Amino acid sequence: MKCIEDEIPFEVPEGWAWCRLNSIVDVRDGTHDTPTYVDKGIPLITSKNLVEGGIDYSNVKYISEKDAISINERSGVNIGDILFAMIGTIGNPSMVTEDILISIKNVALFKFTFSKNLSNYFVMYFLDYAQEDMKNKPSGGLQPFVSLNFLRTYLVPIPPVEEQQRIVSILADSINKIRNIDVLKNELTASVKKAKSKILDLAIRGKLVPQDPNDEPASVLLEHIRAEKEELIRQGKIKRDKKESVIFKGDDNSYYEKYGEKLPSGWVVTNFETLLLYEQPTNYIVKNTNYKTEYETPVLTAGKSFILGYTNEKENIFSELPVIIFDDFTTESKFVDFQFKVKSSAMKILHINTNLVLPKFAFYLMQATQIDHDNHQRYWISTYSQELLGLPPINEQKRILSALEHYFSLIEMIS
Repeated sequence: MKCIEDEIPFEVPEGWAWCRLNSIVDVRDGTHDTPTYVDKGIPLITSKNLVEGGIDYSNVKYISEKDAISINERSGVNIGDILFAMIGTIGNPSMVTEDILISIKNVALFKFTFSKNLSNYFVMYFLDYAQEDMKNKPSGGLQPFVSLNFLRTYLVPIPPVEEQQRIVSILADSINKIRNIDVLKNELTASVKKAKSKILDLAIRGKLVPQDPNDEPASVLLEHIRAEKEELIRQGKIKRDKKESVIFKGDDNSYYEKYGEKLPSGWVVTNFETLLLYEQPTNYIVKNTNYKTEYETPVLTAGKSFILGYTNEKENIFSELPVIIFDDFTTESKFVDFQFKVKSSAMKILHINTNLVLPKFAFYLMQATQIDHDNHQRYWISTYSQELLGLPPINEQKRILSALEHYFSLIEMIS
């Protein structure tokens, strides 16, 4: 006899009791060998086939009936048994609900051979709860696993039979409601995404706010920029861009570019190259990727993760703000108004020509612009910067931004 007080994870109510799993269920596992696979036969269930909510047969492999019979001599699976992933992905307890012949490999099997009064659903819900703790205590190296002995000796709290049924009933009802909420949430997320896309579409087409005839047309701003560039070229300070084009109206006063309709009054067709000057991020690449939350300077990527971590490096921190960072391969972009360093050179830092465009408006223009980027190549110089867009006057940009941020704040409240 030994004291196991330090093993008991928490106190249980009066009438409950602690025991090891192998005291209440027959804990086995499937074969550890790799049988010969066949095109048609008996499904061989492995860890990858166990998913949240059940068994996934979509990518199952098959074995011969002879091999299945051999495996099932020690680990035959019946309705009501529980399967549990032991290797790689740990957990995903799944109850067998179909009366079909299957075999298992590297999967734990919980059979209720000598516990007819024990609720198998209660045990499944307990395993669902305990799997997070088990994931923190795995054996193995590159591929974590839990051993059969670990599972057999795992402590489980057992309530009285009647209370087990009440717990199972409440859990089943709650989980069903949560799943319904998840479905509604996914539908809402899709609707929110569509709403944001539609609002951006209206904004860049000049249909979100009314035009003001007193605004100075954007074409006047572009003429100012062209005049300044011509003077710099004349002075020899910059070279003429042979690819630069001037977009103008035809004789019928209509545009013949990618827009299928006339632009609103005061708007002009231009491209991202005119609005955004790119800079290579080489000088700002972090040297040490040992990030810590207590460090001060964020390290950025233009991808979904955005902030990869924080560095304590003090040199070559980017500070000419605000800017847009652009992933040169995926074309994702992020608006940045704080100092930063970067992880790699796979991006462009885009400086915003504030004489022509408001910083946040330029960012929303990019969010509304999608191009084909299936090939693994850099896109800013060759493609994205040449994308044509409609640019409103500065004052109208302000009104559009105000409307956009109002609608986006409402959407955020909903989502």
